[in-house]
Amino acid sequence: MKPLQIRLTTLTAVVLATALFRLVPHWYNFTPVAALALFGAATFERKWLGLAVPMAAMLLSDSLIGFHGSMGAVYVSFALTWLLGLWALKQPTAVRIAGASIASSILFFLITNFAVWYGSSFYPQTMAGLMGCYAAGLAFYNGTSFFVNGLLGDLFFSAVLFGGYYLLQQRFTTLRPARS
Repeated sequence: MKPLQIRLTTLTAVVLATALFRLVPHWYNFTPVAALALFGAATFERKWLGLAVPMAAMLLSDSLIGFHGSMGAVYVSFALTWLLGLWALKQPTAVRIAGASIASSILFFLITNFAVWYGSSFYPQTMAGLMGCYAAGLAFYNGTSFFVNGLLGDLFFSAVLFGGYYLLQQRFTTLRPARS
């Protein structure tokens, strides 16, 4: 098998395994979604695969978990996070990965809560209603905050994905990208 095929197969396996984490019990919103998008953008040589493979993994796990009315916003957020990763993680460093993770958490929060508010009967379709929806998203529910959990999940899974893959590259040099 050629090094590029080995790398692609390994990256795909890592992404699929990480996406399956969504199927095990976890804290609300503590998921690898944004980390998958950032990791895909930063590690796949064929950049379109860096979106397609994690997106397929997400669709697979969502087909098992179930879809909801705001899924479009989740996938738009995922694609925008991938674009953020393309831009911010051309040369990944711990600081850039952490910064992109934080930015993606904020992006996800803003987009998905906007989708919940838009056309909702729970919130008035006013600026005050939108702010109320954002405040509810920040509020604690059963001792957890959807935003804080998302932020911690994004940071944790980004550290696991990028750190774990870095360690694999140190052990198996064929996983290192070709120098251009």
